[in-house]
Amino acid sequence: MSRCVPVRCPACRREHLYAAQSYPCACGATVAPALDPGADAVPVSHRAWSEEWLTLSCAACGRHAQWPRPELGCPCGTVLRVPVAEETREAPRAAPPPPAARPAFQPVTIRTARDAVTAAALYLHWLGYRGIRRADQRPPFGIGLAARGLVAHVDPTVRPACPRDVECLWLTAMTESAGCAYFSLAGYAPDARARADALCVPLFVLDLTGTPQPVNDHADALAHRAG
Repeated sequence: MSRCVPVRCPACRREHLYAAQSYPCACGATVAPALDPGADAVPVSHRAWSEEWLTLSCAACGRHAQWPRPELGCPCGTVLRVPVAEETREAPRAAPPPPAARPAFQPVTIRTARDAVTAAALYLHWLGYRGIRRADQRPPFGIGLAARGLVAHVDPTVRPACPRDVECLWLTAMTESAGCAYFSLAGYAPDARARADALCVPLFVLDLTGTPQPVNDHADALAHRAG
């Protein structure tokens, strides 16, 4: 649990003790922003997408992900954005730990949509995720998968994924406080790849041999995690 820091509301001058919420990384470790006790909290006067999220680095595996910025609701009605330490905002990318030895991934040939789902589930199991099942929240198309600390979307259609598809998966992962991964049979539109890079969403393409291929750096990092 993160350390409590005093937060004073500039509107009513009340002082609160606040501890930042921690979130589970896909590796199983917890991640929390380091708060800056020497900086003043700022009232939230308007909402902007780019200001709502904070990129944090997991100290255990070096994985980067976006999480909500720390906020505190004062009884006077003011919403305060709690400042974070500079090292949290500008966390350097840590070198990933060397992967443990594991057998080569055994793919399944993809002939049907069910085969695509099976290939993605086997790949996630190979990465070390356990308890893989159908997700409770069903996406508007494709199949949702869930495991401890991760939600995944498998898109077996012939339409390249668009930015909205990536955002929907990311929002689902946020509500579950989990990591995420997208598996597509037809690939991704360029703007979908750009959106995934901004949201730290790993993208994979399923080739017909059943072997997921990483599309972006976040997928590379996930593919090289220890089993």
